[in-house]
Amino acid sequence: MLGVFSSAIVSPPDELVAAGCRTPSPKMTASALVNRFLETNASSVSVQIGDHVQLAYTHKNESPLQPRSFAVKDDIFCLFEGVLDNLGSLRQQYGLAKSANEVILVIEAYKTLRDRAPYPANHVVGHLSGNFAFIVFDKSTSTLFVASDQFGKVPLYWGITADGYVAFANDAELLKGACGKSLASFPQGCFFSTAVGELRSYENPKNRITAVPAREEEIWGATFKVKRWLFLLQVQHFLQFGLDISSLITWFTYLL
Repeated sequence: MLGVFSSAIVSPPDELVAAGCRTPSPKMTASALVNRFLETNASSVSVQIGDHVQLAYTHKNESPLQPRSFAVKDDIFCLFEGVLDNLGSLRQQYGLAKSANEVILVIEAYKTLRDRAPYPANHVVGHLSGNFAFIVFDKSTSTLFVASDQFGKVPLYWGITADGYVAFANDAELLKGACGKSLASFPQGCFFSTAVGELRSYENPKNRITAVPAREEEIWGATFKVKRWLFLLQVQHFLQFGLDISSLITWFTYLL
């Protein structure tokens, strides 16, 4: 699956911009990226939404355990890959028919988030159990919402094209040719929302996410990590080499 969004919808993440500047590499435009996807994937479906958004998907090489689906309801567009283990209970929670599949469920969950603002986004995504990645675009509000499951079982990547579009896809090689080093794996257990304005962890919403520059030999330009893990490594250092209580307090304050 593929979604490309102009800067009128989403500002290119600074971390990915910086990664591309550190190691300049060939890129292609968003339209060329979409055309490449359509040309290399049989029976692809592409949807143009206004002048700033294009979505595409295919069932080619689809895993039966992680099917892809697409739906539109009330001007909300959704690409979904994977399965929800608790789909049955979520149908009841959102008052949906037994025939409702994952992509419809995600649209309804997003509508709940949007219409009950300031309902926490992490509560909505945190209730989803299973292997999944999805892209939601709300045309009525020009809002983008993207999320990945907590274990990263369904691959999802994002990058910046030559003309400044932000692209999301489940194929790293596809984005590599279009985004160069302005490319990263979308972090597991996280969501990105233009309504919130940043990337956040829905498992640990208070913990910051930082981008670590990748090594030159890696295809990524950066790796996004939840700050908690860096904090735990620092604590381990304290325990191994001596406890500096003032430094530990500083780190606790930073974490909160």
